[in-house]
Amino acid sequence: MAVIIDTVSMTPLRPRHPEKANRPDALSPPKPDWIRVRAPTTRGYADTRNIVKENGLVTVCEEAGCPNIGECWDKKHATFMIMGDTCTRACAFCNVKTGLPGVLDALEPEHVAEATFKLGLSHIVVTSVDRDDLDDGGAEHFAKTVRAIRSRCPATTIELLTPDFLRKDGALEVVVAAKPDVFNHNLETVPSRYLSVRPGARYFHSIRLLQRVKEIDPTIFTKSGIMVGLGEERHEVLQVMDDLRSAEVDFLTIGQYLQPTRKHHAVMRYVPPDEFSSLEKVAYTKGFLMVSASPLTRSSHHAGDDFAKLQAARAALAS
Repeated sequence: MAVIIDTVSMTPLRPRHPEKANRPDALSPPKPDWIRVRAPTTRGYADTRNIVKENGLVTVCEEAGCPNIGECWDKKHATFMIMGDTCTRACAFCNVKTGLPGVLDALEPEHVAEATFKLGLSHIVVTSVDRDDLDDGGAEHFAKTVRAIRSRCPATTIELLTPDFLRKDGALEVVVAAKPDVFNHNLETVPSRYLSVRPGARYFHSIRLLQRVKEIDPTIFTKSGIMVGLGEERHEVLQVMDDLRSAEVDFLTIGQYLQPTRKHHAVMRYVPPDEFSSLEKVAYTKGFLMVSASPLTRSSHHAGDDFAKLQAARAALAS
């Protein structure tokens, strides 16, 4: 008698966040009405999804569970996440998979460029997972992607949302040399919350990264963003604004943190819309060219429209 052992269905799936599997559940308060969004069902959303899948691409819209995916994909706006879907870090707020990533896809830059062409994008946002396993943190792959998009879609403006390239000497210079129109690197939270929210990063390294972009190429717009609702105090948010302005950052985004699963950091507070409006007004008084602050604000939300406003604000300042 032969005994057949099913090693496929009996093998448990690897958890998306193995480092969080044994953590106790962190309970968040119920979502208020102002944070709710509709499920995506439109034809435009389906068309965007098909183009993404046909080109074998990963989007941060899906991987991070962005609440704006329905709105953005309906307009054929997608943020591509290069270098795979697995991150080498394990931030407490992020829903992207963690683990050891695979090898880079040498054809990915061309695939991103082709998808940009098919979607007819006038402004494209490209981000990535952290790739601490690579000698340059993936800097050259970013540069190749910029060059591929420029070749296929010369009129498209390009925004990069990069990791911090921590301990990767020369990596930033490679990315800046590719001349993206916008260089975005998010601080994510205030310094006092880094140990519990973003333990693999260093706050002042991120500030210095943004400052260095301006030193290397002052023509590139710089951008950064934070989440609120993670236990920060208002005065800490205002200090972050001052730190970013000291680094000559042009554009600030502030959005509400939303808990991906109960194993992630809890939402400590849902910040009401009027507080976001107040923070936006203060940020403008501190000298930012562009500020987006609302419960559903995300780094790449309305990025194309915001880039046009950035250009107009710089032109007005120069006149």
